[in-house]
Amino acid sequence: MHLQEFCGSWMEHPFFRTSFVLKDPKDIESIVGSSIKEVWIDCDKGLDVASGEAAVSEAESEAQVEHELKQIANGRRQLAPVSAAQELERAAKICGRAKQAVVSMFEEVRMGNAVDVGGAKLLVEEIADSVSRNPGALISLARLKTADDYTYMHSVAVCAMMVALAKQLGLDQAQTRSAGLAGLLHDLGKAVMPMDVLNKPGKLTDAEFTIIKSHPVQGHKMLLGGVNVDPIAIEVCWHHHEKMDGSGYPDRLEGDQISLWARMGAVCDVYDAITSNRPYKSGWDPAESLRKMAEWTKGHFDPQVFQAFVKGMGIYPVGSLVRLSSGRIGVVTEQTSKSLTTPRVKVFFSTKSNMRIVPQLIDLSSPDTSEKIAAREDPAKWHFPDLNELWSGLPSAPW
Repeated sequence: MHLQEFCGSWMEHPFFRTSFVLKDPKDIESIVGSSIKEVWIDCDKGLDVASGEAAVSEAESEAQVEHELKQIANGRRQLAPVSAAQELERAAKICGRAKQAVVSMFEEVRMGNAVDVGGAKLLVEEIADSVSRNPGALISLARLKTADDYTYMHSVAVCAMMVALAKQLGLDQAQTRSAGLAGLLHDLGKAVMPMDVLNKPGKLTDAEFTIIKSHPVQGHKMLLGGVNVDPIAIEVCWHHHEKMDGSGYPDRLEGDQISLWARMGAVCDVYDAITSNRPYKSGWDPAESLRKMAEWTKGHFDPQVFQAFVKGMGIYPVGSLVRLSSGRIGVVTEQTSKSLTTPRVKVFFSTKSNMRIVPQLIDLSSPDTSEKIAAREDPAKWHFPDLNELWSGLPSAPW
């Protein structure tokens, strides 16, 4: 039987695909064991239903997906902001499901199958919901990817950052959704890159780099072959490696030749790349990464887009290691609305006594606090093994 669509959220079933032939009895057991109560089947592509039972067309199935998306969108308008602590555990579950979904999506593409846009859209909605509740939670957790997870979790992280950046730029709901989908699909071409090159622990040779540089073109071709793929997703997949000075690839576009969407994708893609652990290097501190990106802005990024990105992330993003004016060292746990330089910080080390202290959460935006951030600190210098657990309250990469 050809399963065309699940009736329910993607979080309720164990598959990323929403359109495939049911052949394995274990798949049927998984569906029955989930909270999904109904599915659509396509009797033209698989066995028909029993005589006398109703069947639906593919057009009706597409209408069902759009109806569900509208219901989700309507519900999101009522989402109330929550603290990072409240959202982190929920965001961890979304990250876990999202990673498996992207793994499945890449596997489908490697087998020559078309991208499941319906499933991707629903995934974007769940990620966007989390960003709406608390912008920093999921984005920060997605940075905790291992080197082996990088390719897949990178797509999840860029999706979340594109949603947050779109909101910061004042884009409407439809444009924000498109930006998120573009972030999720921007590296699709890497699905057909040789794994030994993609995960190489050392520096790439010129020949290997030429292969990797082909991934935007490969992804562009894949998305063009899909059905009803958002043009914004196609554009970002194709041009997220272009630079404002024309030194990027694949088309060496420059300045206004690069769309707003591709400029957004470039910023989000680079930030996640340099803050994440890769097969060949450890990720940089978030605050230090923004400082380095600011130095590249003239030739690499659109300054206005980059400024909006920093405004959303904070000058000291979640996870940044900082030293306060008192000499205590802490890690940023959440941004505050007062200022980009006054986040909430969990202090846990005294440089005066050179020892760990009982962790204490300090809101630098509070009028009762005289503390200020004196400087960024390099995590590599201090080697705090539990740094990520301190700000998240969760084990590293908890999915």
